[in-house]
Amino acid sequence: MTKTVVNCPTCGRPVRWEPASSWRPFCSERCRLIDLGDWLDEGHRISEPIDGYRPDTVPNDDGEA
Repeated sequence: MTKTVVNCPTCGRPVRWEPASSWRPFCSERCRLIDLGDWLDEGHRISEPIDGYRPDTVPNDDGEA
């Protein structure tokens, strides 16, 4: 059976995808915290929908938002 190996998103080191890898997909708590800090500093973000759909707009009776 082949073990799945992924690269740590922060440093690129190989990480085995198994229960013993407690920080997966990161190689260590340090890399996990660096990534969390990037999210908190807004270095990462989820993009706007590219098709124009916005869930916060509700169509009116005419079908227009």
